[in-house]
Parts: sequence; C-alpha cells; structure tokens
Amino acid sequence: MSIVTAPPTGPGDVPAVGGSGSPAPPDAPWRTTWRRLWGDRGSRTALIAAALLILVALTAPLLSRLGGWSPTAFDADAIDPYLGGLPHGSLGGISAEHWLGVEPVTGRDLFARVVHGAQVSLLIAFAATAIVVVTGTAAGIAAGYFGGRVDTVLSRLMDLTMSFPSLIFMIAMMSVAQDVNRVVLMTVVIGVFGWPGIARVVRAEALSLRNREFVEAARACGSGPWRILTRQVLPNISGPVIAYTTLLIPGMISTEAALSFLGVGVRPPTPSWGQMIAEAVAYYETDPMYFIVPSVFLFVAVLAFTVLGDALRDILDPQGGRP
Repeated sequence: MSIVTAPPTGPGDVPAVGGSGSPAPPDAPWRTTWRRLWGDRGSRTALIAAALLILVALTAPLLSRLGGWSPTAFDADAIDPYLGGLPHGSLGGISAEHWLGVEPVTGRDLFARVVHGAQVSLLIAFAATAIVVVTGTAAGIAAGYFGGRVDTVLSRLMDLTMSFPSLIFMIAMMSVAQDVNRVVLMTVVIGVFGWPGIARVVRAEALSLRNREFVEAARACGSGPWRILTRQVLPNISGPVIAYTTLLIPGMISTEAALSFLGVGVRPPTPSWGQMIAEAVAYYETDPMYFIVPSVFLFVAVLAFTVLGDALRDILDPQGGRP
C-alpha cells in the first residue's frame, strides 16, 4: 500500500486560518459589494456625490440657517430695481452674504432654495421609489411563484399600467387635484405608474426559482408559501431588486423635476429644482447663474445615482437578464 503525502508548502502557500486553526470564513456579501464598489474610481465618485446630496437634503434647514437666509425670505437690497430686478454684482449676485447668488426680482437666496429643493426632490424620489419597489416586488414575486390565474391577472395588470402614457396621465391627475399636499400627491402618482417594470424583473426571477431544489426541499419539509417566499425566494432575488432600485432613483428625480418644470408639481413658495429651472428660463441670457445653479445640482444628482446604479447592477446582477 502506497502512502500519498501532500507536497510541502512554502510560506506563501499556507492556507488562511482563523484563531482556532480553521479556514478563515469568506467575506460577507455586503463586504464584497462594498469593496468592489469603493475600488472603482467612477463608482466611488458617484457614491460620494450621492452621499453628499443626501446629506444636503437631510440638513437643509441647518444649512440655510448657516447661510443666513430662509428659502422664502426676500432681499430687496440684493437686486437692482432699475435693471428689471437683476441681482447686483456679477455672477448672479454671488457674494459673502449670498453664496450662490439670488433670484432676479425677488432677491431670494439661491443657496437656501437649492438645498431645500434637494430635500423636496430627493424626498419625492426616494418615497416614490419605495412605493414602486414594494408594490412591484410583491406583485412580481406572487405572479412568478404562484403562476396560473394569479400570474395571468397580475401580468395583465402590468401590461395595462404600462400601456398608459404615464407622463400625460400624471400631468392630468396633478392638474385636477388642487387642494391636496403636492409632495404626497406627486409621490403617489409617480409610484402608481412605476411599479410594473420591477414587477416584471422580479416575476422572471421568481419563475426561475420556484422549482429549484432548495425551494422543493422547503416545500417538502412543510413550509408554507409565506415562509418559502420570505426565506427562500426573496433573499435570492435581493441582488437584482437592489440594483434595479438604485437605477430607479434618477428616473424619479427626473420625473419630479419634469412635472415641476411643467407647472403641475411642487408649487411656490416651496422650492424644487424643476420649478427653479422653469422660472430661470426667462433669465438665461441676462442672469445665466440663476439657470445654471439648479441645473448643475439636478445633473449631478441624476448622474451620480445612474452611475451608482449601473455599478451595483454589474456587481449584484452581472447577467442583468442578458444571455
């Protein structure tokens, strides 16, 4: 009988062990995701920009007090009544008193209005995204797992919702409803028309999982549908859902800005990036900074969340539905 011995190992070949002599446990999935996300320069920049915008939105009241102006306070001394209300000085009235300048005619501080606009825009975007993700995930996972009549009804409802020209219906609904909270109304309206996309993604994932071995094993052990959906199916589709969620946010920001730009979104004096851009169109030649400041904030927000969403999709859902 021959004895097979393992080849000698050098210093670089020693396996990693834990404190008890056992192999070191693998990194948690979130650690791997974070390391890959932070390791890419573009993703890291987008993550920092998105975090800063969220921080600005959360601390908007504090930042406006730090700047010394309320978003609704008029400063008549900052504008020239003999020049049609244009700001004093160059670059839209940028000064130590008004860090990003002032609005023409009103003299309202642009810094205060932009940071409060970030609060409104991101609040609507995140709240609408939450509605879309919860509704779409619930509908998609039910359609994919149960199949049959449930799948037929939910799939037809997805098709019906997606067949509506959503922007036109959003404008109509926002125009008809007058005496309601505009932030809540915009959140609900945007969420109502956005859920079928993620529902289809989740349905396809659930269809591929419902007959897998671990699901059959859980079913054979007596687990009910609720336990199987929450313990077996949902954790295995969390990657695509998270990636899709991040990609939804820039679309929600753009939709809110578009509705406010068209005059059916958030109403003055509540600030919004889209509303500010709409008001600045008349001054883009005489006071371009009034147009540039909210446009830059909107552009950076959409770009940051788009890049971040693409990076998370590549990490969490590398196939992305592709063959």
